[in-house]
Amino acid sequence: MRQKKQRSFAAQLADSKGFTLVELIVVVIIIGLLAGLVLPQFIRQEEKAKLKAAQAQIELLGTALDTFRLDVGRYPSTDEGLQALRQKPGTLDRWDGPYLKKDLPQDPWGKPYIYKSPGDHGPYDLVSYGPDGAPGGDGDNRDLTSW
Repeated sequence: MRQKKQRSFAAQLADSKGFTLVELIVVVIIIGLLAGLVLPQFIRQEEKAKLKAAQAQIELLGTALDTFRLDVGRYPSTDEGLQALRQKPGTLDRWDGPYLKKDLPQDPWGKPYIYKSPGDHGPYDLVSYGPDGAPGGDGDNRDLTSW
């Protein structure tokens, strides 16, 4: 019989090829550069999606407000607010709601929509102040409105 020469585990590890510290640092730097290029674009797309979602919610609320007006003969007052789309305000005889299937949505940044009727720009104004939560703003911080 032939005897195989057995090597110790430590000897096998010493002969194995692995990555050097320099190679690992280069890989980490490359991953960091790629993340630096891709991550800002990804975050920008998320903000664009929130802006579009807020505008779609304003349109949905506008449709519900128009249906309320067709039934009742007027838009909800500022005091009644958007809650009039879910709960019958006072003694309205022709209220045929709820006009929204779910609870009143908040804007994508977790703040309530601002409702005013009569509005400064039409029969009602519906506004989300956007990501900064303050009136006015430019670019991604602009207000989203119903007019």
